[in-house]
Amino acid sequence: MTYCVGMLLDQGLVLMSDTRTNSGVDNISVFRKMHSWTVPDERIITVMTAGNLATTQNVIGLLEERNKAPEERLNSLLTAPTMFEVASMVGKLLRETIARSNATNGQQAASTFTASIIVAGQIKGMQPRLFLVYPEGNFIEASADTPFFQIGETKYGRPIILRGYDPAMSFEDAVKLLMVSFDSTIKANLSVGPPLDLMVIEKDRFEPLHQRRVDAQDPYFLAVSAGWSEALKNAFHALPDYSLYSK
Repeated sequence: MTYCVGMLLDQGLVLMSDTRTNSGVDNISVFRKMHSWTVPDERIITVMTAGNLATTQNVIGLLEERNKAPEERLNSLLTAPTMFEVASMVGKLLRETIARSNATNGQQAASTFTASIIVAGQIKGMQPRLFLVYPEGNFIEASADTPFFQIGETKYGRPIILRGYDPAMSFEDAVKLLMVSFDSTIKANLSVGPPLDLMVIEKDRFEPLHQRRVDAQDPYFLAVSAGWSEALKNAFHALPDYSLYSK
């Protein structure tokens, strides 16, 4: 399992993913779930993946192959005219990859090879866009009503984003919000864990404004984790005592 979040803001996009693919007492694997491609002053495209590792790596590998010589290959992320076309391309590859795996291994394995992908980015002359691609290859786009997408282990971190999200918030506050969301998820589920990959994409800046890997001992992540835990304790103790209202 994994956890990835893509958030659409007025001033751009904020993306974060963990890197854990397996967990157990003595079996923890780390693989990058965030992949990005840029054309200077023209486009930036980032995808985050969750689900079967063989499926997602196959899709990423095919995208990389097409991008090596985009002028000679059809359906390259580097030549797609719109982000909608990019999402369509990723969806088609995902659907075909899952179909091939199911055909090889039998329909009983259909759920084994499932995966989902977040697609984010901007092409010059257009707005930043964010998509959620389903295993079937279809997708939806972020909007004012649905301004962020999560894939993987979503339930523990979702309430925090719902309460804290504001489209006008600063990148700094958005990063802090995602740090809290990931901290809560990591504490609740062993299948999600650091290091975390973070990317901030500013509107009309066709390269990451900020990009880094956050490990388990990162000072800021530890400060946010400790501060959030203390704030929750203080908020809990500040609530009215039940005995005051009991009969």
